[in-house]
Amino acid sequence: MIKKIVVSLSLLLVAAIIGLNAVGISPAFIYYGPGVASGIGSKLLCSAEYVIGNSREQAFDDLVQYSPILSQVTVRYNDQDQSVTTSLFGLQEKTASYIPGLGCAVDYPSEATRFGLRMQPKEPTDLPWPRGSSVTSIDQGLQTTLGDMLAADNAAGLNTRALLLVHKGEIKAEAYGQAMNAESRLLGWSMAKSLNSIMLGNLEMRGLIDLGSAPGFDAWSDDGRANIVISDMLTMTDGLKFSEQYNPGDDATAMLFTSASTSDYVLDMPLAAVPGSRFNYSSGTANLLARLYTEILGSPQQAYDDYRQHIFAPLGFQHAVFETDASGVFVGSSFFYASARDWARMGQLMLNGGELNGVRIVTQDWVARATQPNSSGNDRAYGYQWWLNRGNERLRFAELPEDMYYASGNRQQLVAVVPSADAVIVRLGWTAGRYPVSENFGAILEAL
Repeated sequence: MIKKIVVSLSLLLVAAIIGLNAVGISPAFIYYGPGVASGIGSKLLCSAEYVIGNSREQAFDDLVQYSPILSQVTVRYNDQDQSVTTSLFGLQEKTASYIPGLGCAVDYPSEATRFGLRMQPKEPTDLPWPRGSSVTSIDQGLQTTLGDMLAADNAAGLNTRALLLVHKGEIKAEAYGQAMNAESRLLGWSMAKSLNSIMLGNLEMRGLIDLGSAPGFDAWSDDGRANIVISDMLTMTDGLKFSEQYNPGDDATAMLFTSASTSDYVLDMPLAAVPGSRFNYSSGTANLLARLYTEILGSPQQAYDDYRQHIFAPLGFQHAVFETDASGVFVGSSFFYASARDWARMGQLMLNGGELNGVRIVTQDWVARATQPNSSGNDRAYGYQWWLNRGNERLRFAELPEDMYYASGNRQQLVAVVPSADAVIVRLGWTAGRYPVSENFGAILEAL
């Protein structure tokens, strides 16, 4: 009798799991999902509300694109505190708070460093781009090309929100959709990694870091991780075990949405490969690089001040917000919000060989190294947190110039640098699947 009951319960459990899977709820989601869902919900909705200025309906629609189960998240806005609180089925409620100039982050009772940071406000200027916000170089033919392309994108459901073209150092065309404009701060997701690399390149230029040396993390001193050098981390060939699958309980989602310190989450990861031998795309490594930036400069406040002085100001950023985690360290993997014009500044810096607005931010040699194929045996078309069109047996985009390299982020965010065309192309949006990069960027370059 007992055996029959056990068998019956087992069959019910199997049936329940099969049923949940059928509606998009895996066993892993049952265990990890509430924490991840409330974390991603509060964080993204807070930034959408107070950093971007999205409509709440649009922000929620964007959130639900990641998983149908997120439609069940309950949301509570607190405009007085400028915070957003969410939970999934009432479980593991989380709150993300907004700080002007610093954006949003999930709050943790154990970590309040972020709230102690002193901000440096900056008003946009009317100087000509890239020094300021004024753009008077629009080419009407190219403007029509980008405007028609954005309209076609959105008729096809691609949710393109910004397209921008820089040619020979001037903005020649820009088009915006879905209530966005030239001042809208849009999330670049992993394009933050490319900015992160520039920040470390700036430290190298100033003699504060040697990219060929070990990062100096104490936790790595007594095992094989002592052989990791900073350039290995920049090219994602550090060998650390890190999963970038974005499933509930996966490293990437747990790090970003359930941990007060994104770098603490990664610091104890073991080796899975010999450093320098294998490419493994890792947002965890990017956040360790952001931690390294902070440790070299001394503290989160010193890192923030240094970034404002040596990166933000000389680049001429007008509407950019680089968010930190609760520990006050920049989330170098993911959370940089900026206008299309600001993202284009980053691409133009690279195209100029490390100089913009009359200021050298990284050396020309660093730009050359940052855009060289890495030394791995499995995927060489990746430089210092920049994707390369070349490097493997085949080009990533066979129809586009071989010398193109680009920053890339989730939902098809792109800043493409094309030296042979003296051009930078920015595309920002919220595309769940494929974006026609070859077709659209090829058409833009042909129009030049």
